[in-house]
This record gives sequence, C-alpha cells and structure tokens, in this order.
Amino acid sequence: MLPSAADEISRDGKSLILAYDHGLEHGPVDFEPNPATADPERLFELATHSAVTALAVQKGVAEAYYPDYADEVNLLLKLNGTSNLWRGEPNSAVNCSAEYAAELGADAIGFTVYGGSNHEVEMAEEFREAQEGAREHDMGVVMWSYPRGQGLRNDGSPEVICYGARLGLELGADLVKVKYPGSAEAMGEAVRMAGPTQVVMSGGTMRDDKAFLRNVADAIDAGATGLAVGRNVFQRDDPERILDALEAVVFQEVDPAEALAIAESDD
Repeated sequence: MLPSAADEISRDGKSLILAYDHGLEHGPVDFEPNPATADPERLFELATHSAVTALAVQKGVAEAYYPDYADEVNLLLKLNGTSNLWRGEPNSAVNCSAEYAAELGADAIGFTVYGGSNHEVEMAEEFREAQEGAREHDMGVVMWSYPRGQGLRNDGSPEVICYGARLGLELGADLVKVKYPGSAEAMGEAVRMAGPTQVVMSGGTMRDDKAFLRNVADAIDAGATGLAVGRNVFQRDDPERILDALEAVVFQEVDPAEALAIAESDD
C-alpha cells in the first residue's frame, strides 16, 4: 500500500501524474506540437480526466489557476526547477517551500534531485528540508530522480536508473520518478531497489501510441505503480484519447492494443 501521505495523488494504489513543469524546464518549444497547451488552462482541463490522479506544476501556474480547479484536481506542487537556458552542471533552483505549497492547498510536493551532479550534496540537503516540511503538513513527497552530471558517462543505463530509484528510498520519498530503463526486467530491479517507495515511470519524449503504451504496460507488469507523463499526453492532437488508453493500461492492466481500441471507441 502507498504511504498515507501519498494517498491523495493515487487511486487504488496507482498513480498517473500529469506533469506540466515543461514551460520552465524546457521552454516554449515543448508547446509547439500542440500550441493550445501553452495555455495552462488547457492542462488543468486535461487534469480533470478520470485517469489523472495529480497535476504537477510550478508555483506560478498553481497560484494563477489552481484555485478554480481545487475541487477537481489534485495538486502536486514542484518546489524546484531550472530553465533550459542554464548550461552549467545539473542543478535545480528551489523556488518554493513545502510550507507555501501547503498554503496553496497542495496534496503533495515534487522535487528534482540530480544524483551524480557536482551539486548533489546541496540538492540532497534541500530535498531533506522539503521532505521534512511536507511531513509536517501530511503532504506526499515525489522525487524526480534523474542521475546526471559530468561524472556519469551513461545516465540512461539500467544501473544508473536503478541507483536513482534507490535514492528515492534512502532520502525519504513516497514516490520516485525514474526514466524507463529499457526493459521490464531492468524496471523490476529498480522497483526492487526502491523497496516501499513507489516507482513511477517518466513519460519522456513523445513516441508513437503503441511503443509508448507498451513501455507503460511493461513498467506496470514489472511492479511500477504508474507514470508521470507530460509530452506524451499534451503534445498529441487528441490528448484525451491517450489518457483514455493510459487509464485502461495503468488502472485496469489492459493490453495496449486493446486499450487503444477502447480509446478509439470512446471518440
């Protein structure tokens, strides 16, 4: 079972987090495939879909839009983030506190940690402050665990991703978001290393429907409890359709081909 602090961003022990921190992390380029999604209102509307258990946004977006959706959307407030204009060693500026997240009505906080970066030590210390602050307000804690830095030659290797999952457990996250390590077997090892910390797969860059849903299904089969996805939803021409399919794959463990058929029949 998920820790009680994370129950608000899960359903039946599974999570589908709609991530929308891309405007800060990646910039306007991520909205070019579907320009309507540059408007945060569109993402809040998508977050009301029955598949979505939480919407992850930065502070400014939450301040501007969440009050109108507080009864319909579970808020996962991202406490740190850095623009793609930054060209230094991987780091992430803390731009919000757990206390302020609680004031905004957040159900959980999100925090990026770049294990292996030259800034890992200070990021771990910042995560400690955020994690303990979240505990004081009964908010769940989600770690974006992305090991990277000049000392890592292959930050996408199964071994490094597995280590990232372990960092989530060791530092006290309820859920840890990691990249898909390339196979169900490797994902299973990441899940094993995370222990009671739940593992959610990162949606990553947009792929075709079948390949994306197959990765998600393999991750679920390996023990992951869901995914945190942005571009693979909002960059599509019909985001609701892929959310229909994801709901079938994540919560009902339906085969991807059948899930697509379900989504198409709902159109």
